[in-house]
Amino acid sequence: MKLLKLVPDNTVVNFIGRRVLAFALSGFLVLASFGLFFTQGLNLGIDFLGGILIEIKTDGPADLSKLRSQLNNLGLGDVTLQEFGTSDDVLIRIQKQDGGDSGQQAAIDAVKSALGDGVLEYRRTEFVGPTVGAELRESATYALLAAMLAILVYVWFRFEWQFGIGAVLALLHDVITTIGLFSLIQLEFNLATVAAVLTIAGYSINDTVVVYDRVRENMRRYKKMPLPELFNNSLNQTLSRTVMTSVTTLLALFALYAFGGEVIRGFSIALIWGVIIGTYSSISLAVPFLLYVRLERGSSSANEDLDKIEAS
Repeated sequence: MKLLKLVPDNTVVNFIGRRVLAFALSGFLVLASFGLFFTQGLNLGIDFLGGILIEIKTDGPADLSKLRSQLNNLGLGDVTLQEFGTSDDVLIRIQKQDGGDSGQQAAIDAVKSALGDGVLEYRRTEFVGPTVGAELRESATYALLAAMLAILVYVWFRFEWQFGIGAVLALLHDVITTIGLFSLIQLEFNLATVAAVLTIAGYSINDTVVVYDRVRENMRRYKKMPLPELFNNSLNQTLSRTVMTSVTTLLALFALYAFGGEVIRGFSIALIWGVIIGTYSSISLAVPFLLYVRLERGSSSANEDLDKIEAS
């Protein structure tokens, strides 16, 4: 029985030789992400900004254009509608209204009056206040920072501090570019997106640790091999596993994006981008970074080996 192999066994790609190009591309992506974040910002959802969420069931498939027209005439500000699972289940999001709780209740009453008899059932009505939204933003930030700190400590203890810094730099690159993507396409950034970013962090660090483990194994086996060559060998040896894992994960994510509906579309896009950029950073950033730190191996260091390669 012939096994499926996306990457041939004898593949030799000079990843280390192309590190400058990879660093330049990553630098551009990070700077562009910062630029987009500070100029366009994020399209924050009700989870963070506060507002009203109403789920309704309609009599037959919902006419979103008609519903949107009815609600836009109420003067409630930003109102978004999307199908929620089935064509007769609709999620209505309304920006936070002035006037405290009474203002929110007045907006809910106005929506129910405008929709009239076309709605069979109001399945849920929720209001997220600005205080709760601020707390959620703070909690999401703490969750991301705590995850990165935990990853740094884990990789530091499992390998060496140089590996830990390389892993966190690659992870920061993935998170920043994901936020930049959401800023560029203005997809709603909510708690589901934060969950996606944390999932990206876990996927990316898993990829990085697999490659780092092979690097450490080869450092013990080939004590006199120049580190740039050793790193290239390690990357090529794990390339088949990395590509196969990424492709199979992407197949599931593309199915989720195509058939999961609008509610989880942002979540799916974040994960698709995260798998792609996480695979790239593990190969092109996390390992080449080790050439520029004092990674000791017997009597030689990465810097000394790199000097010898570049001088020849």
